[in-house]
Amino acid sequence: MDKLGPSPANSSPLTPLGFLERSATVYGDCPSIIYDDTTYSWSDTHRRCLQLASSIRSLGVRRGHVVSVVAPNIPAMYELHFAVPMAGAVLNNVNTRLDSRTISVLLRHSESKLLFVDHQSTSLIQEAISLLPTNSQPPLLVLIADHDTPSSLPVRFSFTYEGLIEKGDPGFTWVRPETEWDPMILNYTSGTTSSPKGVIHSHRGMFIITVDSLLEWSVPKQPVYLWTLPMFHANGWSYTWGMAAVGGVNVCLRKFDADTIYAALRRHRVTHMCGAPVVLNMLSNSGGGNPLRDPVHILTAGAPPPAPVLFRAESLGFVVSHGYGLTETGGLVVTCAWKPKWNRLPATERARMKARQGVRTVGLTEMDVVDPDSGASVKRDGLTLGEIVLRGGCVMLGYLKDPEGTAQCMRDNGWFYTGDVGVMHPDGYMEIKDRSKDVIISGGENLSSVEVESVLYSHPATNEAAVVARQDEFWGETPCAFVSLKAGMDRKPTEKEMMEFCRARLPHYMVPKTVVFKEELPKTSTGKIQKFVLREMAKTLGSPGTSRM
Repeated sequence: MDKLGPSPANSSPLTPLGFLERSATVYGDCPSIIYDDTTYSWSDTHRRCLQLASSIRSLGVRRGHVVSVVAPNIPAMYELHFAVPMAGAVLNNVNTRLDSRTISVLLRHSESKLLFVDHQSTSLIQEAISLLPTNSQPPLLVLIADHDTPSSLPVRFSFTYEGLIEKGDPGFTWVRPETEWDPMILNYTSGTTSSPKGVIHSHRGMFIITVDSLLEWSVPKQPVYLWTLPMFHANGWSYTWGMAAVGGVNVCLRKFDADTIYAALRRHRVTHMCGAPVVLNMLSNSGGGNPLRDPVHILTAGAPPPAPVLFRAESLGFVVSHGYGLTETGGLVVTCAWKPKWNRLPATERARMKARQGVRTVGLTEMDVVDPDSGASVKRDGLTLGEIVLRGGCVMLGYLKDPEGTAQCMRDNGWFYTGDVGVMHPDGYMEIKDRSKDVIISGGENLSSVEVESVLYSHPATNEAAVVARQDEFWGETPCAFVSLKAGMDRKPTEKEMMEFCRARLPHYMVPKTVVFKEELPKTSTGKIQKFVLREMAKTLGSPGTSRM
């Protein structure tokens, strides 16, 4: 057997791009994309992606070049997930809520050759291009019109999206990766804790995370998937390619609120959707107490969802699954694998169990919680804090042009260090306690902001809550809570009442010493509360002095 090994027949590079070709064969006449009154079939989507890839190639884009996109969840955004890498290029989805200065920085850093722009973002991109250094080559600009073809192109724009498709070759032979390690995706991190970094993923990594995500969520063939999770956020946790693998229906929404989501759920008989806990919170607060006609599977991640929010959502008929992943893993690699015996627990206890992040998915090699200094595994007692580390095929290749940042998190010991703080429970399930920067050290005690937030969310008046450290001359740091209240409250609680509510449910050292009420908490475009913004707000409050517990 020692003479057997890789050969051209058994070592084709792994890539999720082949899912589209198969879908066109198996589900060719079935709907692939629904957007307003427009419906495409899988045959349509396959043809359009080939034509677009052909045109991208004709513009001089070559293997390894970066092609960027600024667009919401519209059909073009979905198609570009296939068309760009089918042209041999690296797809870079840009967060639509970034300012022009940041976008300019990202375009320069990525050396983007071609930029597809939704019509509602043209002025933003024109400003971003104007901020590029005079000696840098700006990308060619392509306008994505929503429905009607514009009579004239905006300044700096060279092509229209539909125009490129019309000129493209439907018989184009797409550019397969030379090796499965070829770069396919460039995603910039959302910047919840620090400046954005460019995460590079390979074709192999994207194939593994896509298949793994479908398997872990038990996604059936031909689901109806509602796009509430931005596709620019880790490529929609890989379900962009995943829906092609199973012939699903992609219901696209340019923008949404709770009413829009509930209307789409009813109209299209949606079966699956994803979203950050803020989306789950919005739906659970706006359901009107009326259960869904049919169960809807919703996968949430991005931040630990408070148990009270999980409980309310499930009472409306949402089947909630919870997981954990990072931009650096391309999707969710830890999920709260449910055990049937937990169904016999009281509702509040079930919600608490489901709020844990869980165990590694089948596609991830290993996961652990370790002491960040020694690297040794922490005790499995649900109490001892450590850093979450991961190892597996879907972990990124590294950060673009940042060897130091790459080496800092991808250590010589074979682990990827996430920067997230968690505990390991006796049953082997992991639970996030905080980002390492969000742990509050008060009087020498490490306290988890997530635990405090969970109590705040259980208050009937709370809509959103986040807890950060506030400097204290005596204790070093104390918990500072930022809270937005539900609309239509007859009587709003006071700062003191919120503190007393927490004091009845938490050790005294964990009780917020400051409560700040705000109409809305600052968030990233993916729904994560921006704690670094709140930390800056807390700094402006100064120190409360020598306050005592």
